[in-house]
Amino acid sequence: MHKRRPSISLLSLLAASLAFTTLQAANAAVDEKSTKTVAIKAGRLIDVETAQVLSDQVIIVKGEHIIAVGSIKSTAIPAGAQIVDLSNATVLPGLIDAHTHLTSNPHEHGYAGMGTSNIRAALYGVRAARDTLNAGFTAVRNVGADGYGDVALRDAINDGDIVGPRMLVSAYAIGIMGGHCDNNLLPADYNDVGKGVADGPWAARAKVREMAKFGADLIKICATGGVLSKGDAAGAQQYTLEEMQAIVSEAHKLGRKVAAHAHGASGINDALRAGVDSIEHASLIDAEGMRLAKEKGTWLVMDIYNDDYILGEGEKAGFLPESLAKEKEIGQLQRDNFRKAFEYGDKMAFGSDAGVYPHGDNARQFFYMVKYGMTPMQAIQAATINAADLLGWKKTIGSIKAGKFADIIAVFGDPLRDVTTLTKVEFVMKGGEMVKVPAAQ
Repeated sequence: MHKRRPSISLLSLLAASLAFTTLQAANAAVDEKSTKTVAIKAGRLIDVETAQVLSDQVIIVKGEHIIAVGSIKSTAIPAGAQIVDLSNATVLPGLIDAHTHLTSNPHEHGYAGMGTSNIRAALYGVRAARDTLNAGFTAVRNVGADGYGDVALRDAINDGDIVGPRMLVSAYAIGIMGGHCDNNLLPADYNDVGKGVADGPWAARAKVREMAKFGADLIKICATGGVLSKGDAAGAQQYTLEEMQAIVSEAHKLGRKVAAHAHGASGINDALRAGVDSIEHASLIDAEGMRLAKEKGTWLVMDIYNDDYILGEGEKAGFLPESLAKEKEIGQLQRDNFRKAFEYGDKMAFGSDAGVYPHGDNARQFFYMVKYGMTPMQAIQAATINAADLLGWKKTIGSIKAGKFADIIAVFGDPLRDVTTLTKVEFVMKGGEMVKVPAAQ
């Protein structure tokens, strides 16, 4: 006697058909995105590589990449291309912020943030990522996040689950027990030690390996004390030269660059001697530090806007009184040293420390970069080709050139006359996808 085969139900057939149709639609969407052609008419195009402004240009974008850039008269627009008319705007590369904390809520500093879980912080980062991208920053380097929240955020953006900038992330910042990268807000009863704490060269090497294992693109260390930490002096050196040399050696062996939080001169100088790739803040950099930075080609990333927010909104945002006092001591010194280091010829990349102040306000720093010595073009270069170089992405982003990702923004007005125009970005394209367009479009 033969057993009857189980019948395939109509519901199963419908489910299979729907799944196939959904797969077809998804594949079609991918194909359309990779083949879609867009022609952007640019009234003024800032060429950050040559420091020139080109008139009446057209940028041809296919899929994620720029395939041609040239004058409207000499560059053919492919048949069927979508036209984006920015003839009345200034077009420039997507901006890059080399020092952000996307999972940090700027309204929850000090004890105000103690009730926020790592998961909640990562979810807050979804909003911060969107606000950052809408502000025209199409790429960021995130230097410090608890719970590997920035790793998760980067991966969610890369997978297309959420909208945000390209990200390089460091996960936990690494530092000494009781230092700027530790959590010093709770009493000894809690025995709470930050997960980035590592004392001694071999422990520090192990911590680098741990960060790399769990997804860090780069390593962030705390060479000195900080403004927003409790119980330390911002200028005091924390990691020794030997510890920093071990970290740099291990990180570079694993293909990771090292960003060093450093306010004080001795910590800056030892970090430079150890071979770090960038100095963050550099508030009290001295002549020796400027010399070493130039000699070694190390980038300085100096956040010279957020002094306004810390002193203006700090008490309301939960900053500790000692943090406000430390900021009053070094804020203006940092701005003065920005001018000195720039005039000396040190390499500088744009970094704002967003997360200390509200995300999306990153471009407010341009005003101070110009006030303290740069031309508007130089400030824009710091946030485009310079920052791309620091991130290791110079071949793919940072300028509007054929072959690079179509990370493009536009403003109405001339940022070379008034750099604050960059706080009002009207058009944002990331990887060929328009995420913000003027109402007229």
